[in-house]
Amino acid sequence: MYKLGIIGHPLGHSISATIQKAGLNSIGEEVQYDVMETPPEDLIDRIKYIKTNGYHGFNVTIPLKVPMSLFLTDIDDYANIAGCVNTVKIGENKEFYGYNTDIYGFKKAIPNDIDLNGKTASILGTGGAARAAVVGLAEKGVKKIDFYTRNIINSHEAVNYVRAKFPKIEFNVYQIQNMRSLSDTSIVVNATPIGMKGYMADKMPLEYRDFDGLNPSALVYDIVYNPSKTIFLKEAEKRGFKTIGGLDMLIYQAERAIEIWTGKTPDTKLMKIAALEIL
Repeated sequence: MYKLGIIGHPLGHSISATIQKAGLNSIGEEVQYDVMETPPEDLIDRIKYIKTNGYHGFNVTIPLKVPMSLFLTDIDDYANIAGCVNTVKIGENKEFYGYNTDIYGFKKAIPNDIDLNGKTASILGTGGAARAAVVGLAEKGVKKIDFYTRNIINSHEAVNYVRAKFPKIEFNVYQIQNMRSLSDTSIVVNATPIGMKGYMADKMPLEYRDFDGLNPSALVYDIVYNPSKTIFLKEAEKRGFKTIGGLDMLIYQAERAIEIWTGKTPDTKLMKIAALEIL
């Protein structure tokens, strides 16, 4: 049996346990998956607990994706590029190996017929999820990424980090309250928790009027998965935009995590069915 879990704060909205259990059961594995509420100040104690209680690995969510990097023996290329981890595999000697499967999930959720090569992207937010989006979009060939944030001063470190990692991409950062025209944007990504169940669920990361200037052929991507269709996505669909919800990204990143832990590929259709049953 695999003993796994998730750490982060808050975790009241998390459906990772349901998805991971369905995925592991689909490959014939039993699992104990613990939801471990862990505010940042408790991270060290939580790591000690995990190391001494027989865990095989765990997922990491906000706000621990960046600080978790300090406790790892090694990381994969995606985690190195993004500067944050969301999946940890525990070795026989209790070493922690970090991975970023968010990037895999983010990319795989974008349909193959969507061509972003040479295009402009707009990302709302500059946190760990935004970093994953940057890497995925860079691999899709975008030439320019505009960040929109509520606090430009606090976002400088994140923006400078991705500028150094991707020197061929033009990065800009703007105050989200003064949204510029999105007429040249081919994809808008909400990388904030706004719209999430239990956290401003009745809000959108944009103003309604901001849709008016959006390129009609643009793709609207919301990484929030609970609810499965946010107000942001509903409004985009109402206006005729193609949309991607965060549930697909969540399922695909979970698929990759199970592959890392077990070496086997789970059935993502069964994982999605299990998720939709509780959303």
